[in-house]
Order: sequence, then C-alpha cells, then structure tokens
Amino acid sequence: MTENTSTFGKKTGGDLHKLKIQEEITGYLFILPALIIILVFGIFPIGYSIYMSLFNWQVTKGPFVGDKNYLLIFGSWQNLLILLAGIAMIVGSFIIWNRAFASLAKGKQLAHLLAAIVLILGGVVFVTGWIQMYETGNSEFLNSLIVTVYYAIGTVPLEIIIGLILAYILYQDIVGKEIFRIIYFLPYITPSISTAVVFQIIFSSRETSFANRIIGFFGVDPLRWRFEAKPVLQLLGLKVSGLAGGPSLALISIIIYGIWSFIGYNTVIFLAGLGNIPKEIYEAAEIDGGSRWDQFRYITIPMISPVTFYLTLIAFIGTFKAFNHLYVMRTPSAGTSVLTTSLLIFDRFYKANQYSIATAQAIVLFLIILGLTLAQNKILGERVFYG
Repeated sequence: MTENTSTFGKKTGGDLHKLKIQEEITGYLFILPALIIILVFGIFPIGYSIYMSLFNWQVTKGPFVGDKNYLLIFGSWQNLLILLAGIAMIVGSFIIWNRAFASLAKGKQLAHLLAAIVLILGGVVFVTGWIQMYETGNSEFLNSLIVTVYYAIGTVPLEIIIGLILAYILYQDIVGKEIFRIIYFLPYITPSISTAVVFQIIFSSRETSFANRIIGFFGVDPLRWRFEAKPVLQLLGLKVSGLAGGPSLALISIIIYGIWSFIGYNTVIFLAGLGNIPKEIYEAAEIDGGSRWDQFRYITIPMISPVTFYLTLIAFIGTFKAFNHLYVMRTPSAGTSVLTTSLLIFDRFYKANQYSIATAQAIVLFLIILGLTLAQNKILGERVFYG
C-alpha cells in the first residue's frame, strides 16, 4: 500500500511538471506572433539605425567612422557629460525636495532649501553644457530640439485643459451632446494632410485670409502667419532675438492646428474616464454642501488623474514625433523657426542623402523621448490617484 501511494505521488508530480511545461510552451506560442512583429518592425530597425550611424553612409555604405556622427551633434563627449550632469542634479533636487530629511523636525524646510540650491546649480551646469554643445556641435540640430520643445509646450497643456473642459460639459445632460461628441472627434479622424492644407488657406498671408479677417475685427493689422519667422515677443515690441523670443508666429499657426486636431481625441478619452466615476461620490459631496466647482476640483480631477497622466504621456511623445502636418504647413520663408527635429531628420535623410548623420540624430531623438517618458512616469506617475 505504501509503495502504491509513493508511485502514485511520483506519477502525479511528473504529470503536473509536464502540464506546467506544456502551458508555458502554449503561452509562448500565443505571444510569438506579436514578439516577431516587435522584433522585425521595432527592435531590428533601431539596431540597424545604430549600425548605420557608425559608418559614413551616403546612399551606399562607406567607411567605419565610429562615434564621429554623434560628435558632430555634441561637439565632444565632455559637453554631453556636462549636460547630463546638469540633468542629474535637477533630478536630484526633485528627489531631495520630496524625500530627504523626512525624519527630522525641520526636515521639510531643510530639504526644500537644499533642493533649491541643487536645482540652481544643476541649471547652471546644464546651460554650460548646452552652450558648449551649441558652439562646437550641430547648432541646427540643437535649434530643432528647442523648436520641438516650443511645439510640445504650446500644444500639450492646452489640448489637455480644453479637452477636459469639453468632456466635462458634454458629460452633463445637455441637448444634442451625442452630436457634439461626433463633431469634436471629427478633426482627429480626418486625414491630417487634407486638414493641414485647409489650415494653409486659413493662415495665409493675404489680407483676405480667414485668420486676418478675424484679427481685423479687433483692429489688428494683417499678419504673415505661416510665413513669419520672427519670434512672437519680437512682434509684440520686445527687443529680443532668436530662440529667446519664443516660438515664431509660423510655429504658433502650426500649434493652433495641433491643438484643434487632438482636442477631440482627448475629449473622448476624458468622457470615458468621467463615466467611471461613481455618481454616489458626487451625491455625497452635494449633500455635504459641495459646490460644482468643489466637486470638479476635489472629485473629478483626482479621479481622472490616470486618464490625464496617460494623455499627457502620449501627447508629449506624439509632439516629438509629429511630422505630417508640420511638413505640409511649413514654408521656406519661415526658415528654421518651424524646423522640428523630425523634419530636420527627414531633410537630412531624403534631401541631403546623409543617411548616417540622419540615423545618428534619430537615435538621439529616440533617447530624448525615452528619457522624457521615464521622467514623466517618475514625476507624474507618483501623483496619480488610482482609487
């Protein structure tokens, strides 16, 4: 009896082990198609781009040049290290501000003071590295990064804020809200090339263009819009020049298009998030005397913070990769004031046939997007309320 029980136990254990292996193999087989697609269309192109960037590749493969194409961007590795040291200090100041000296009686004030000092020093180090890179590296590429940042900052916050406001309005019991939802979502699903052409006409430099007629009602003289390369602050009468004057009017025109085209998507996603908030919470707040503003501030905004975090994350990634409407709406007279990094890489690759330089710049842009994504995950992810 003992021998039979022992044999049965061994057989059962062996069968369970075989079953577990079969389940694992089945699981891997299910994910294999997706894994192959990621490897072929995702990982392999990135790896091959890195390979191309190490050669003098112009139409055909040239000699091995190592890190030369990257040094053309940074000027020297020392410049990059100084820049990264500044970024590390800025990140360190954020960590100190939130976590350092928590166990001390006056730890919060001490942490904030130390964080402010580290932040200032980090900013100085960062600017020093940037200036050195600008003087010895590829100033055109660095300019394109600043233009891209202008475009991202100009579009993402307004997309999020306006999308949330529209979603909150459409979530109420108003007449025809289904029709309005469709109308607001149409710009997102309409082909970007065709809508960008329409905005070309709207922001034409002619006195009879739609944009100039609108500002004419307020007594403003006609503007050149997409053809104006001057910074906005300079147009307002301030004595500033270059990138310090903010985005050009041409870039502002493209920013308006970007906001218009993505508001509808944000609105729909926010509506889905609002639908997941229990109505009992609003009823309880109303019983306690909470106003509509109090409900929106202390209930709606915290409860949809996961949606806000998601939209902010993909919006910043999208702005750094944006291409179609930027390519259609840019004009030669606007010059480099609308030349984002994606456009610069395209021009390098397809117009100048400098494949290795273009791939090196694409790798740097990829690393910047990856770094920004990780930073947003760290900074914004900790402030998300998941209930």
